[in-house]
Amino acid sequence: MQTAETIELMRIAGRVAAQAMEEAAKHIAPGVTTDELDRVAHEFMCDHGAYPSTLGYRGFPKSLCTSVNEVICHGIPDSTVLRDGDIVNLDVTAYLNGVHGDNNATYFCGDVDEESKLLVERTREALNRAIKAVRPGRQINVIGRVIESYAKRFGYGVVRDFTGHGINASFHSGLIIPHYDSPHATTVIQRGMTFTIEPMLTLGTYEHDMWDDGWTVVTKDRKRTAQFEHTLVVTETGAEILTLP
Repeated sequence: MQTAETIELMRIAGRVAAQAMEEAAKHIAPGVTTDELDRVAHEFMCDHGAYPSTLGYRGFPKSLCTSVNEVICHGIPDSTVLRDGDIVNLDVTAYLNGVHGDNNATYFCGDVDEESKLLVERTREALNRAIKAVRPGRQINVIGRVIESYAKRFGYGVVRDFTGHGINASFHSGLIIPHYDSPHATTVIQRGMTFTIEPMLTLGTYEHDMWDDGWTVVTKDRKRTAQFEHTLVVTETGAEILTLP
């Protein structure tokens, strides 16, 4: 459980992370490299007194993750050029005043096909529904149950091996938030808990392959995938989003 002071600091860090993500997203367009998006987010965080939490984290070399099309998560910005019709997830975490704020969203690059648009919109909706399900006294698995039951309506896969997590002064505090209905996620939600919810939905299988870089995770069938994330604090009646711009 976090103190009121820590939660207020997390609001500030979360706001910077959300604003940095928005700033980078403005530059998403055909012909732009993912390295350029990294540069924009990096400069924004540094200009606002924050450090990019991912930079150097377990050796990760960049200041945000850029996951394009079939990349589930942890894509490393590089010379990859965005193309018309791509979907691009930006995952930005800011470290400021001793705490982290972590968020991500999936954006359209140019003219995107209808199937991909629906996947992105429904993944955002899955996150929103999960946030609404958070209540003190409920078990953590209510979050995954809501996401999985919604995703199943459309035949989407729900990624299992990458989860939401506890966050505060630590980037990952040890608390695990599955996005499927896990019988093991029996921790009771309590007021003052801070954690992320970040569902990853796929057009096909939820199984994945890992690139040789040790970070980039792609769908095994190479079908597209989308993700959205917020950092939350549990209140008396539900959850407050800490990553709002």
